[in-house]
Amino acid sequence: MKYIQLLLLFILISCKGQNTETMKHKFTNDLIKETSPYLLQHAHNPVNWNAWNEKTLAKAKAENKLLLISVGYSACHWCHVMEHESFEDTLVAQVMNDNFINIKIDREERPDVDQVYMNAVQLMTGSGGWPLNAVALPDGRPVWGGTYFQKDQWINALEQISKLYVEKPEKLREYADKLEQGIKAMDVVSLNTDEPIFEKTYIDEAITNWSKQFDNDLGGMNRAPKFMMPNNYHFLLRYAYQNNDEKLKEYINLTLTKMAYGGVFDQLGGGFSRYSVDAKWHVPHFEKMLYDNGQLVSLYSDAYLITKNELYKDIVTETLDYVKNEMTIDNGAFYSALDADSNTPDGELEEGAFYVWKKEELKALLNNDFELFSDYYNINNYGFWEHDNYVLIRKDDDTKIIEKYSLTKDELAKKKSNWKSILLKERNKRSKPRLDDKTLTSWNAIMLKGYIDAYRVFGTTEYLETAQKNANFIVDNQLREDGGLYHNYKNGKSTNNGYLEDYAATIDAFITLYENTLNEKWLTTARDLANYTFDHFFDETSNMFFFTSNEDKVLVSRSIEYRDNVIPASNSFMAKNLFKLSHYFDNTYFGKTAMTMLNNVKPEMQEYPSGYSNWLDLMLNYATPFYEVAIVGKDAKQKITALNKTYIPNKLIAGSVSDNTMPLLENRFVPDDTYIYVCVNKACKIPVSEVDKAVKLLQE
Repeated sequence: MKYIQLLLLFILISCKGQNTETMKHKFTNDLIKETSPYLLQHAHNPVNWNAWNEKTLAKAKAENKLLLISVGYSACHWCHVMEHESFEDTLVAQVMNDNFINIKIDREERPDVDQVYMNAVQLMTGSGGWPLNAVALPDGRPVWGGTYFQKDQWINALEQISKLYVEKPEKLREYADKLEQGIKAMDVVSLNTDEPIFEKTYIDEAITNWSKQFDNDLGGMNRAPKFMMPNNYHFLLRYAYQNNDEKLKEYINLTLTKMAYGGVFDQLGGGFSRYSVDAKWHVPHFEKMLYDNGQLVSLYSDAYLITKNELYKDIVTETLDYVKNEMTIDNGAFYSALDADSNTPDGELEEGAFYVWKKEELKALLNNDFELFSDYYNINNYGFWEHDNYVLIRKDDDTKIIEKYSLTKDELAKKKSNWKSILLKERNKRSKPRLDDKTLTSWNAIMLKGYIDAYRVFGTTEYLETAQKNANFIVDNQLREDGGLYHNYKNGKSTNNGYLEDYAATIDAFITLYENTLNEKWLTTARDLANYTFDHFFDETSNMFFFTSNEDKVLVSRSIEYRDNVIPASNSFMAKNLFKLSHYFDNTYFGKTAMTMLNNVKPEMQEYPSGYSNWLDLMLNYATPFYEVAIVGKDAKQKITALNKTYIPNKLIAGSVSDNTMPLLENRFVPDDTYIYVCVNKACKIPVSEVDKAVKLLQE
């Protein structure tokens, strides 16, 4: 990596100050033909933007021109800033158009392309992010890149690179060769031939190491910005309660409470923004992403199941109300995101403009209730942001407010409802954030699972109905006749061959839907999708799965995504799926693959546990008892509903109201009776008919 960085530095220094002559040009922006909201936002730039496709790549080779690849997404604030400063500027556009074939990419539509150039930029600069900008040779191999650039920096860098390509192209080719090797080495996973040993002590040590980074005052990690990282806290929640770790329980509940109180949660309209720029969860980067909200619904639902904390229930209810009102299509699909930026009264795009309040505005709207409101939501130094704006944030729980103002619980609830009604009515008069109205299969599946988990915990039939409608949307629109999935959907059209993340998230959601409905359609579809991934994504050398299908065009690198991030890695998703499916269908190959995958990443897990939380969750299934719960008989559904009222994360559920040949259910149906079979490693305890007795067996 040092060689690569030094070589890049030499290239740029050697060309400093040199300029390329520019020529008159004609604007031919092809993005107007696209459906991605992000690409359409750039459709009227003076830059000759192209979409990423074979035609564009062939054009670069035919004209022997460098590719300029710019990647972003619709809710990305700094993407909009760079567009305004550079891509809308005709002088900048002239430099780009004269010297490059310019490609704009929506990273959410093409995560495969984004991954290649993100890896390249991380190798070159040591960091990454969006907007992501890279220059590549006509064959697609990157030679230079970075993230956000100011206008002058951008012009200077492009002129240097284009000059070098004309005068010393061999230097760029040499650099491309080295960088290509580095990219291909980044996500290589070697087959671990050591015996797979998964012990609780290994997980204990990982958490001890991890806990050094905990913020025990404000929750989350001890740094800013703060991302919610739902999978991290979902795993830690499970570990804490399975092992009765009181200190960890306190930390998880502190984190969940602080996130719920923070400005990162929309205190009026519900739903979470992507992350907080500060340590106290106050000021968010205001974009709202579907995948965050889906995972957080699942997390807060389980947290409520354990604690019965009404705050957690409120968070789930308000988040799902937000998704229903702002993110749901009539056909059952979900939109992708709401932008961070919206128009001010002066017509200027500004981050957070839709969500923030000024004190005088609140006083005029709330009148005599302003004092109480300002105490509750901190219209003071604690809640102040900038430019006389306040972001609503809570500091105290309802009990303290009730005592301080001599209110009853019902009186405070009524006041809060009234405040929200008044302020939402006023807020909705403002220009709303732009909506990214494309549908992504993977993110829909994550939101689908959030709805099922909320149904499991709260029993709200509307949540189940929404989940089933979305699952049917995926089957009817995104599942092809050949058994594969599409990644995108918009305006009645499904596009882009699915990525591993689409299969992994959908399989996970469908298994969960089966466990709560006993409709075997969802379980068999999950199995069929798993079989498809073995045919088209599996790497027999490492026993891991590639991110892209073998039917997709080959990029610079075919990566294996295995480090968990804001969304769990597609391979950790798949390993957990195969673990469960191996139990349901007595499939030893699925089971062996899941174990091998976990063993492959085990050597890295203790060094950076927050990047392997989903893998650690799977390891718990091996290190501690994991139960197969089979419920068979006419009252199976009712007993599953009752069983789900207890937090038992180390189990899977199979069930049937009639005779069934599934391995876990075969020969277990008894007319007029319903029995619960609790099994571990194919050894079953004496069946019981009472749910409370089954729970005791599961908690032994």
